[in-house]
Amino acid sequence: MILASIALVACSGSTPAANEETAAVQPTQSAAQPTTETAVVPPAATEKTVLNVWSFTNEINTMAVAYECRNPDVDVVYTMIPMTNGEYQTKLLASLGTREAPDVIALEASFVKEYVESDFLADLGMLLPEAEAAETYPFVIEVGSHEGVTKAYSYQATPGALFYRRSLAREYFGTDDPVEVQALLSDMEKFIEAAAIIKEKSGGDTYMVASNGDFQNPFFANRAQPWIVDGELVVDPMVAEYINIAKLFRDEGYEAQAAQWQEGWFAGMSDTLVDAAGSPKKIFSYFLPTWGLPYVLAPNAVAADGASDTTGDWGVIEGPLPYQWGGTWVGVINGSPKFDLATDFVRFVALDQENLANWANGVYTNEYLKTCDPLVPGDQNQAPGDFVSSQVVVENIIPSFDDSAMSAFLGGQNSYAGFAAAAPSVNAELMTGSDDAIQRALADPVSQYLNGEITEDDLWASWKDNLRIEFPDLRIP
Repeated sequence: MILASIALVACSGSTPAANEETAAVQPTQSAAQPTTETAVVPPAATEKTVLNVWSFTNEINTMAVAYECRNPDVDVVYTMIPMTNGEYQTKLLASLGTREAPDVIALEASFVKEYVESDFLADLGMLLPEAEAAETYPFVIEVGSHEGVTKAYSYQATPGALFYRRSLAREYFGTDDPVEVQALLSDMEKFIEAAAIIKEKSGGDTYMVASNGDFQNPFFANRAQPWIVDGELVVDPMVAEYINIAKLFRDEGYEAQAAQWQEGWFAGMSDTLVDAAGSPKKIFSYFLPTWGLPYVLAPNAVAADGASDTTGDWGVIEGPLPYQWGGTWVGVINGSPKFDLATDFVRFVALDQENLANWANGVYTNEYLKTCDPLVPGDQNQAPGDFVSSQVVVENIIPSFDDSAMSAFLGGQNSYAGFAAAAPSVNAELMTGSDDAIQRALADPVSQYLNGEITEDDLWASWKDNLRIEFPDLRIP
């Protein structure tokens, strides 16, 4: 429907991928995942009004600096806590109802519903007229609402896509045209057939995907029902299909066994993946959403030592399954003594059309931010290309990506136009506050099953045992 119709162009490049369990791969700079808690901006010793904002990446800190620029009487104290092992969620919950609670919090898609469905967040329905004026994508509002009350807004919309290496597509399929590549990979049956072709023609040196985890979001997004219906666990057929496909790709050697967000997974992006013997391996494609382009793929396309660079060798298509993945919402803690200021900050971050256009177009460079605050860290900035939640802004800025750095990265494709076509089809009805815990509980049993350590029956039993501990009142068939 959408991405397949994007414009195109070609480029080239090539590389290696590797087996994470055995391969020593080149590290790259990662996305925006912090590893330690950091108070990015210390409180100012002035008469400014202090607003405490907590998040799990440094992303919104860029908006905070821009907000201070527009509101010089405000000092945003930005605290970044990593999500590793649930640290952010744990500290956030521990702070609620205490003097340590922040005023504004960022909420990732995996747990935003947990907060929206609780009493932790304040009613921000007064901002709905501005959301209507910005034509915020309906699913963004739906995720931030519960029982008719809107408590959180997002600056992003996150339809998913499949990014592929153009040089490898030409080598194995004779074309890198996104329309033709989409036709070759338009459903999972064709995707599996293509994986077999790639393995055969490459002699096993190129994998279709880097990780079994790449399949998880596309399959989970295409369930017919949420995880829990009327107090009972629902194991949708798409969950079993995900397990079957992951097992097939593992057993047939179609995936590189590189765990998501680890070195091997990133190394495939810069064509620097090698196996235990030092032999180069390549990754053909990655399932990533809108934010995956500016935050994950583009920053990791160049090897740390500069010896390899896949910039310009990527194309993007809809892929075999439509899906959405991730996104960050912002809300105000119920009972915040700075409610009006906190609400205005949320409005600026998620609904201010000028701010959203600046965010998407890469206006917030480090040089720009330093004009607002000379103490801003040297690596604080916002690259162009993030897909924003306002349809008004999206339509206005699509032409600006025709000749952008992101277009060059994709061999001439205007990714923004493709994502704009895909975004209205995103369905967030399946998202609930229990998703994160249920899906995390499945991760280890799946890994053990794919590694041949347990049977499939053991996998399901182990997962359900974990859920009985996490959700003692849940009926589990």
